[in-house]
Amino acid sequence: MSLFYPTMKRFLLTSLALACTGLVSFGQAKPRPNLIFVLSDDIAQGDLGAYGQKLIQTPNLDRLCTEGTRYLSAYTGTSVCAPARSSFFTGLHMGHCPTRANREIQPEGQRPLPENTVTIAKILKTAGYKTATMGKWGMGMFDTTGSPFKNGIDHFFGYNCQRHAHSYFPPYLYNDDKRFEIPENKGGRHAVYAQELIQNDVLRWIDQNAADPFFLFYAITLPHGNFEIDDQGLYKDEPWSEKEKNYAAMVTRIDSDLGALVALLEKKGIADNTLIVFAGDNGSSFDPNTAIGKRFNQTMDGTLRGFKRGMYEGALRQAAFAWWPGTVPAGRVSDEPWAFWDLLPTFAELAGAELPADYQTDGHSLVPFLKGGAAPQRDYFYWELHEGPSIQAIRWDDWKAVRPTQGGPVELYDLSKDIAESKNLASEHPELVAKAIATMGQARTADPDWPDPASSAPAKKKRKS
Repeated sequence: MSLFYPTMKRFLLTSLALACTGLVSFGQAKPRPNLIFVLSDDIAQGDLGAYGQKLIQTPNLDRLCTEGTRYLSAYTGTSVCAPARSSFFTGLHMGHCPTRANREIQPEGQRPLPENTVTIAKILKTAGYKTATMGKWGMGMFDTTGSPFKNGIDHFFGYNCQRHAHSYFPPYLYNDDKRFEIPENKGGRHAVYAQELIQNDVLRWIDQNAADPFFLFYAITLPHGNFEIDDQGLYKDEPWSEKEKNYAAMVTRIDSDLGALVALLEKKGIADNTLIVFAGDNGSSFDPNTAIGKRFNQTMDGTLRGFKRGMYEGALRQAAFAWWPGTVPAGRVSDEPWAFWDLLPTFAELAGAELPADYQTDGHSLVPFLKGGAAPQRDYFYWELHEGPSIQAIRWDDWKAVRPTQGGPVELYDLSKDIAESKNLASEHPELVAKAIATMGQARTADPDWPDPASSAPAKKKRKS
């Protein structure tokens, strides 16, 4: 008997076994993608070359924008740190999100996510994904219900507390829930740059988990203040202030670190099966009328109004792109809106994960949009914020309504003609203002911790981060 038949039989049996484990597909769809969300703290659209920045060098980010799709109307959850990332993590807008402002807890940490919160990491773990967060957490210390390990994260490295994250040369970080001492930075010394350690951990974790589908929430602290850098690099000899040099170098450091991450994906052979979504978390922290705001043209020649802690487009629209070679269209630039709370149902769909039966996300899956189709249709986008006076905003179609002061009047703008929100049309369209006010009320769940922005109740003390 020919040796071909037993050999062929063994081949077919082996191939069948491999197919059952998902190692070969016989022409089936690609394996489930790796999912990376990179959230840069306080970066603005005007900081990237792809959006028109002339002074700060971002060649890697610009290349990823060119190789993927760049978004002009990608909206944060709201315009400060903790609620913005909580919106992403829970798939809820600010009318329903459990965290709607920065709230510090002493001696370290922020208001934790409540017990049994549905999170994107928990959902992806049910689908067999490895999960990690590196950078800044800010959603609860390790002994609280907001611990990353009680919310679906396998591995954490970096800062848990946002206040701690203000130092780029800290005396310690956290490796999982254990304090990782950095003796070189004790006594106020600036020897070890935290982002160097965080980036190295990101690359190590990807390298070790490249064989399995993974979810990485890379919450980069740069370029949030304090404005510290270990090397001013290209900007050392510029005739700028030290703050301006440091800020530019911090943005370029983000750029080089993202370049190294993508290079590793390519080296491991998983780039074509990895989706990267990049965004800022709450717009620039600089008033555009300040020297540094003018230096780096934070308003992009007046295109966007406002900055961090506001409800205008300059605070809510983020520098954002999606990159997934062969799947996300290259060279596309889209002005169709989407928001952070859309990423939970998007990632769940891509992972083949089921949402809990008793859970209702505010988001819409962006999968067809990511692949080149239209953005999902919806009734509205909604935001509120409680950093001092409670304020809110809503967008439907091209109309944007803003209540910039607690209990104050609602402004109205037509974004199709006035992206800079320079002409308040409220007096010309009282029926649209009435619609906005009614929808704002319907969009939010009442909570004693988060006063209704329509009320004139006393505001809580402002928390910075």
